[in-house]
Amino acid sequence: METDEQSLAAAWQRTTARHALLTDVALPPLAESDDELDEWAESAEETGDDRLFLMLDEEGTVHGRLGAYHERFATRDLDEVVYLIAEAAMRQRADGLAEAADLLDRIDPAWGRRFRGRGPEETGTAGVCGRDPLEGLAWAATPWREQDPYTHLAFFRAAPGQRVDAEKLALVYGADPAQVAGGTRLRDLKAADDGRTYWDRQWKSCCFGEAGGWTYLLHHDTPPGGFADQEAYAALGIREQVWLSATMAKAIYTFDYIRDGHRVGDGDGGTLELSPYERGYALHPRGGELEFLNRAVRRAELDHPELTDDFQLYFHALEDALGLRLPRQEFAEGEVRAAYWAGGVAEQ
Repeated sequence: METDEQSLAAAWQRTTARHALLTDVALPPLAESDDELDEWAESAEETGDDRLFLMLDEEGTVHGRLGAYHERFATRDLDEVVYLIAEAAMRQRADGLAEAADLLDRIDPAWGRRFRGRGPEETGTAGVCGRDPLEGLAWAATPWREQDPYTHLAFFRAAPGQRVDAEKLALVYGADPAQVAGGTRLRDLKAADDGRTYWDRQWKSCCFGEAGGWTYLLHHDTPPGGFADQEAYAALGIREQVWLSATMAKAIYTFDYIRDGHRVGDGDGGTLELSPYERGYALHPRGGELEFLNRAVRRAELDHPELTDDFQLYFHALEDALGLRLPRQEFAEGEVRAAYWAGGVAEQ
């Protein structure tokens, strides 16, 4: 059945009649156009109104916006819209995400599971993480915001059962062959000439290795005027790439996920800019290619309320969803493999 204003109102009325916690929740304001929705959003920003606003287009798609900018979605699924209205209402009523999850449990256990980070098609309850996130990838999130240990954190993965050779990857990207062959470590670079050489040249260094099934290559600047040996690069068998970049001076932080040559994402398909966000809101469009990260972030929020840094939460979600890791102890002790650039860099 095509969604229209009447069917939307009827679906919400049926839902509120079945659930006592929703009897006093009205259907959110329904705009008649994008312009009207934008006007409401501007007003919401001025007044601090964080209600859910809806807009129904001519094709029967319901568009939603929370407050001024949060969590936009677009769907023709009435059940999806009903759930999102209920979620927004319980989130406003609750004191924290855990209580919001409990309230949704009372309305419908499937809704509670969904809010905790399970997809709508999944059953069962997501298990508690049980790990210290700061012993996984999350440890690197806070220093990374200041470009430490490196500006660019790049991860590469081959087909299942195969691996991307870390030494070959570093060489393709321009690492010094002698240092790669000699097994140079980060502590070796820092110790040379009492550290003065590293102080002067650290922006022309890289670190590399393997962890969690991924091969990582971390660096600041790349060799000027260099280009990759495309045959050698193709021979690495790379199927997936994740790029995280931080530009401290401009406070710009980006995420890029490429799988089988396709940039995974929504909208214009460009690199995504990361920014601090309000807990409990989806970072990426509902139902989009990065919905799996929304679920992983929600699980991180509920499992680790002790994490106060949004980037730590996001990094832990990347570890949970994709398996990305960096060996914290190896970096702390300078045991991670390292080299200076000798020239040449693969194009992203």
